[in-house]
Amino acid sequence: MLRLLHLSDIHMGSGFCHGRINPETGLNTRLEDFIATLSRCIDRAIAEPVDLVLFGGDAFPDATPPPLVQQAFASQFRRLVDAEIPTVLLVGNHDQHAQGTGGASLCIYRTLGVPGFVVGDRLMTHHLNTRSGTVQIITLPWLTRSTLLTRPDTEALSMVEVNQLLIDRLRVALEGEIRRLDPSLPTILLGHLMADTACYGAERFMAAGKGFTVPMALLTRDCFDYIALGHVHKHQILCESPLALYPGSIERVDFSEEKEDKGYVLVSLRRGQAVAEFCPLPVRPFKTISADLSKAEHPQQKLLKAIAAADINEAVVRLIYKLRSEQIEQIDNNAVYAALSAAHTYTIQAEFVSQLARPRLPELKAESTLEPLTALQTYLANREDLRDLATEMLTAASALLTAEPDLTAPVARDSDEILQELDLAAQQLRLL
Repeated sequence: MLRLLHLSDIHMGSGFCHGRINPETGLNTRLEDFIATLSRCIDRAIAEPVDLVLFGGDAFPDATPPPLVQQAFASQFRRLVDAEIPTVLLVGNHDQHAQGTGGASLCIYRTLGVPGFVVGDRLMTHHLNTRSGTVQIITLPWLTRSTLLTRPDTEALSMVEVNQLLIDRLRVALEGEIRRLDPSLPTILLGHLMADTACYGAERFMAAGKGFTVPMALLTRDCFDYIALGHVHKHQILCESPLALYPGSIERVDFSEEKEDKGYVLVSLRRGQAVAEFCPLPVRPFKTISADLSKAEHPQQKLLKAIAAADINEAVVRLIYKLRSEQIEQIDNNAVYAALSAAHTYTIQAEFVSQLARPRLPELKAESTLEPLTALQTYLANREDLRDLATEMLTAASALLTAEPDLTAPVARDSDEILQELDLAAQQLRLL
């Protein structure tokens, strides 16, 4: 029985905007979070000890990480070299330069000849000797259209036809590797890809370089005992036989992953059987606090109550609240900052509720025959927030009505357009 640890999507060096500078180390606290989380993964691999570590791709946010971030990543994986644990580093979309040209950040480990390290930057079969025997691994890195197709291949083809051609080319290339496999050895497919049955999250918008969706039916072959995937940040099992799964990312990248568990998987593998255990990691929580203050009589009190009800201790917090423009002066920012002081970091986003979305007044419906000034008086009488501007608005309206008309201007006016202009005029008057 072979034991392996499968982790993916480290993205070390991302999310600095959610951290702060640690005065003792001079490092961004989010970088320290990522280092600590990766360290826990390596600790477990060494403590077991496992026979093999599989990394499913996306080590950094891009292909040119700062030296400090590269050093932090290398120092953790160096521990696997010292423990004599073979490791496969798969190249993901973020590890490649644009369109897959210009190499990949992880290829330095192959260039340096790091003992026991295999870099999967191409579709290829690798045979690794471990403490528990030999295993064969097909590496399937992130593939772009330019990897499998040339410009003449795609001329005059629709996007649907191009994608089908890509799948056909991948099927042929993968079949070539499968035919060379030793059927007596445990076999793993290690791929960084977008499976068509996966639930996507932030990775769909973070993808650097244009990839394509791979049908799971193309991957779930009897020759594979375990299909180890990377790219999707949410842990999920796509197939039970053969076992195919995403371990997910090891840290939260942004608020789209707020409710996702983060971790890695430990897999027990033999020919014809794979059993996986998801191991959650104690990562820093992200917390969104939402409050609608637009109808509150005491908006400050309601806002502070919403903050107090949330567990924000050492969390990355996003406070979003809605209010009307005239409620701004009722919000004490210093009190809000104090209420959020227990958070690791926080951002505050105030959203103004539009006054345009209101029920239409019966007196102002389309068939109404009210005179313009009478209609305006009716409108203002139903707007408490405009009472202090009512006299000025009526005076301005009267001046407009007595002015000489512009015969070149259109005369048909939509009632919604008039209401919007009235609100805009009111906002401008408030600024004077």
